[in-house]
Amino acid sequence: MIIAEISVIPIGTGTPSVSKYVAKAVDELRRLGLKPEVTAMGTIFEAEDISLILEALKKVHESVFAHGAVRVVTTLTIDERRDKEGSIKQKVRAVTSVSD
Repeated sequence: MIIAEISVIPIGTGTPSVSKYVAKAVDELRRLGLKPEVTAMGTIFEAEDISLILEALKKVHESVFAHGAVRVVTTLTIDERRDKEGSIKQKVRAVTSVSD
C-alpha cells in the first residue's frame, strides 16, 4: 500500500479561511474512491497504485482553481515501501506503541 499526504494552499481567494477549498479537494479524493483522513496540516490517504495518487494530485490541484483560487500551492508526499505491506494505521500504531 502506498501512503500519501497532500496539502493545498489557495492564494488570492480574498478570504482568510481556506476551509471550503480544502473541503472541495477532499471531496475529489472521495470521488476517486479513496478514504482521506484530514489532519491539521494536510490530508493523508492510501492507494495500491502510484497512478491513482498522481491522478488524485491533479484532481485536487485543479479543484481549488475551479472554486475560485487564482494561485494554488500543492504539496504531495509519497511513502511507498516495497519490502513489506504497510498502512496508515500500522504506521500510527508503530509510533504510539513505543514506550519512553
